[in-house]
Amino acid sequence: MKKLRFINKFLVILNSVFATLLLLSYVLPYIFPRSFPSLSVLSLTVPLLIFINFLFLVYWTIRLKKYLILSLLVLLLGHKHVAALFRFSGKDAPGSDDVKVMSFNVRLFNLYEWIKESGTDKAIIERIEKENPDIVCLQEFYNTKETAFNYPYTYFKYKTPSSRAGQAILSRFPIINRGSLEFSKYGNNAIYIDVVKGKDTLRVYNLHLESFHINPTEEELTQENSERVFKRMGSAFVIQQEQAEKFETHRRECTYRQIICGDFNNTQYSNVYRQIKKDMKDTFDEAGRGFGRTYYYPYFPLRIDFILVEKNMEVLSHKNLTDKLLSDHYPIVARVELKEEEQNE
Repeated sequence: MKKLRFINKFLVILNSVFATLLLLSYVLPYIFPRSFPSLSVLSLTVPLLIFINFLFLVYWTIRLKKYLILSLLVLLLGHKHVAALFRFSGKDAPGSDDVKVMSFNVRLFNLYEWIKESGTDKAIIERIEKENPDIVCLQEFYNTKETAFNYPYTYFKYKTPSSRAGQAILSRFPIINRGSLEFSKYGNNAIYIDVVKGKDTLRVYNLHLESFHINPTEEELTQENSERVFKRMGSAFVIQQEQAEKFETHRRECTYRQIICGDFNNTQYSNVYRQIKKDMKDTFDEAGRGFGRTYYYPYFPLRIDFILVEKNMEVLSHKNLTDKLLSDHYPIVARVELKEEEQNE
């Protein structure tokens, strides 16, 4: 009996710690990383914190203990965080004036054979062709694939004139303007195109923010000094904030309706995501299903790739194509209705 009481006391303390951490994570989107870079890293663990608190809730409920209130209250207070992690019912509605958009970090088309299966580069191209999107935003593009796609309008931007790696946007709609927003010394950038569809002109951004530069294998994480990893991640958060601020300044100058795609290298619980999203719609929130995982990390559902659209656009569907691993990222596809009554004349 004493042993059981000791275990319960220990679990209550443990529960309190994880409940406090989850509660703290709720305010992180409102705290700029440069103020508390190390604290910002906590936002990456939100899915795990939600899961642990849910387990405690189930355990105390089965045991008929009053301690269930602790995790229950914290989960209820953060119901928006919980909803952003998992969507129970997706959406696939018909549309009459819709645009199909894909975002995919193709990891140089497996140039260095991270995935050992031969023909991965061709499989990536076939996957894109199968989905047949109207607009494709590709991060970590490789220039030997410029002619691999049957799109009439394209924009390729490489890190330097001599570099073969960069970003690409492919479009079935005429491109009337294009450009790149360079993020200084960090090598990442945001590229954009203005396309004409009917009477509407749309600005499409392809965004690639600073990476944490961590290989998602348990072996590497156990061998590398954890303190160095933690510090590196905190520094990446600060760089991402600077990039997001520069991006926000640029997009404010555009009067067209916008679609923002890309690899944010951060989750929906971060300050960086909140800065970029503003009052736009996240297509996964509107029409996705499941965890919405976009990045391969063993046993952990990370969503760091996004498609954001204007509030006056209707999201008809959203898919995370996780059936086959062709990169370290999974492609995401959304269909968006351009509401005719809202179109710019």
